[in-house]
Amino acid sequence: MKHCSLLILISIILVLSSIGQERDSLQIGLPIISQVNQGNSYITFPTNIGNIEPLWFEGNIIPNFYLRESKNSRCMGVLTPQIIIRMYQERSSPVRTPSYMPQITLYYRLKNKSNLRTQNLFIRFAHHSNGQDGDFYLENGELNLKSGDFATNYFEPGIIITNINKRLNAYQFFKTSVEIHPSGSGSTELDGIYSKVRWHTAASIFKLPNNSKLIANKGNASISMKGEATWMFGNVNNWDQISKDRLNLSLTFYYHPKFLEDIGLFVQYYHGLDYYNMYFSHRLEILRFGIMTEKLRF
Repeated sequence: MKHCSLLILISIILVLSSIGQERDSLQIGLPIISQVNQGNSYITFPTNIGNIEPLWFEGNIIPNFYLRESKNSRCMGVLTPQIIIRMYQERSSPVRTPSYMPQITLYYRLKNKSNLRTQNLFIRFAHHSNGQDGDFYLENGELNLKSGDFATNYFEPGIIITNINKRLNAYQFFKTSVEIHPSGSGSTELDGIYSKVRWHTAASIFKLPNNSKLIANKGNASISMKGEATWMFGNVNNWDQISKDRLNLSLTFYYHPKFLEDIGLFVQYYHGLDYYNMYFSHRLEILRFGIMTEKLRF
């Protein structure tokens, strides 16, 4: 039944991607918009500053597979088998309970009157689990971080607004969306301790080198900055509705040196609950560094 539902969903995406095609004179295409929204593959250095467990690295693998009929389609589907892994600085350097996050995202570009600004709708269907089958809790009542069964499913509708800023020679993105985990769609033990409704907002800016033109020439962003905020609704650990514990914040700065072809360097500050499956109750405040594959050709 699950396989049948997946095939039906993929069929719907393929059908939608073949309609509503229109010659697109805008320079920010749906593949770029989806890449900014899906995120980038990265690997961190073992130099985290903060309260996270000592790691050799955290790796985020996000390959994207596009479903569309042509580059000018106003509708596009993206299949993303995302995986996040952490290698701990412990005996034998274990990689514990990776986060498996496969997802299907459908994008639709609205008709726009301006050549510099676009509005794009999207909806994502995603799964998040750790591939384990052990008890959720240990005998002492603590979360079973090593083998506890963590699983949840959600959908996330939202809108992405793009803008071409000629004065700054930059591309700008703003996203807002709502992540909804339907009742009964995941581990029952998550009820009351894991937010099932989350409001996401994000703003990004990609600055091109001064010798690159936004529209006349295609180029790669030399630097970029992305700020993200998430507010968690619902019954979570009996928190007040306006508790600051409900807020997750992230700020990422990226730099692409000329001598590196496909990767660049990034620094990120993160404050909020952990996003790594069974570690969801841990509160992090970290500053980390690493390399990232953010190479967007506008």
